[in-house]
Amino acid sequence: MAAVVADLYAAGHFSSYLRLLRQNPNYRRYWISSCISQIGDWFNYIAIFVLLNQLTGSGQAVSWFLIAKHLPPAVLGPVAGVIADKFSRKTILVTCDLLRAVLVLSYLLIQSTEYVWMVYILALTQESIWTFYHPARQATVPNLCTREELSIVNGLSGASWSIMLAFGAALGGFFTAQFGWQAAIIADCCSFLIAASVMLTVLIPQQENKSATVFSLARITGLHDLQEGFSYIKARPKVMALLTVKSGWALSGGILVMLAVFGEQVFAQESGGGRGGLSGILFSMRGLGAALGPIIVWRLFGDGVPAMRKAIGGAFFLSCAAYLLFSQAPNMFFAAFWVFCGHFGGSVQWVFSTTLLHRQVEDRFRGRLFSAEMTLMTLILSFSIWCTGAALDMGFGPRPIVLVLALLFLLPGTGWLLYLRFLARTGDSLS
Repeated sequence: MAAVVADLYAAGHFSSYLRLLRQNPNYRRYWISSCISQIGDWFNYIAIFVLLNQLTGSGQAVSWFLIAKHLPPAVLGPVAGVIADKFSRKTILVTCDLLRAVLVLSYLLIQSTEYVWMVYILALTQESIWTFYHPARQATVPNLCTREELSIVNGLSGASWSIMLAFGAALGGFFTAQFGWQAAIIADCCSFLIAASVMLTVLIPQQENKSATVFSLARITGLHDLQEGFSYIKARPKVMALLTVKSGWALSGGILVMLAVFGEQVFAQESGGGRGGLSGILFSMRGLGAALGPIIVWRLFGDGVPAMRKAIGGAFFLSCAAYLLFSQAPNMFFAAFWVFCGHFGGSVQWVFSTTLLHRQVEDRFRGRLFSAEMTLMTLILSFSIWCTGAALDMGFGPRPIVLVLALLFLLPGTGWLLYLRFLARTGDSLS
């Protein structure tokens, strides 16, 4: 019987994902809502890349936009995690989508260089709203499926995010090139409205926190909940190690700036392209690689805890090699292929660490845990992006910058291998 169940929920088999969507209509609606919202996100990214390139032509301008997109979680993340654990997660998700639908239309007011500052304010506000959306969404997943379905759900989530990136970035690049960045912004607004409408149909159960309630200033402000979350993480070293995986990738997060720079400047100058099309191709290949990574690795090595731990370490070295080769790519064809390989590895790290966290963390702590992970990751990512933009404006070439960013993957990769050796010495092979 156990073997039959294992076959039904084999994360490396395409039929498992179809079975999940067919037999779990509640999760299916949740998944559709997320996919629609994600497509709009990539329309937004490509549109703003094009707008900033038209108005400034500055690599630093792109990096400041990405910093504005990634900085709010570092500041608001702890509070967002507490809210995700204390209030209705469905209400949080729907409200965030509606607020973003209204907000993104403000980008249409930016028509000249003197209003570029509005891009950063709007991006900062938009991402502040997303900061409350993300931990609520991540914490919801185990409430919509069985424990046996968790690997499939996370594999599907990672693959669909990646496919939406591939499809959304490619379509967004084409759409922006043909109709202008303003049309892409309007499409983004519509995606949030549709996503909120679908999410309203989802039933999201949430376990109540049954701990004794004592009236105090710490409880009123949420400080007690925050302290409780940090204590939970501190007492569980394996959870703490998993929280560092995405931050390890974020050390090289300036690569996100370089995808836009290579698409809009390096290869655009050589081919006469640009205006969203070439950067759309690179982001599309990022999504395609990320979609296939976890599914193929699960198919080859299984979804056991030891296998996923080893895969996380190997993925860092794959990303390093891929972006070393990307830095020397002679044309778009090779560049796109190495982006595919780099994010094949990056998605393994992301999906596998998330799956292991979903398996190990209690419902009442999930919001705070995923917000802590997001806070650490976005702090490091923002710093990496800022350094990358500063290096571009100081006159360093795009190719040497990517080479340095690629080598940085060796640091977390080596650290993770040392961690696995420590676990092996202590005889630990379980979650």
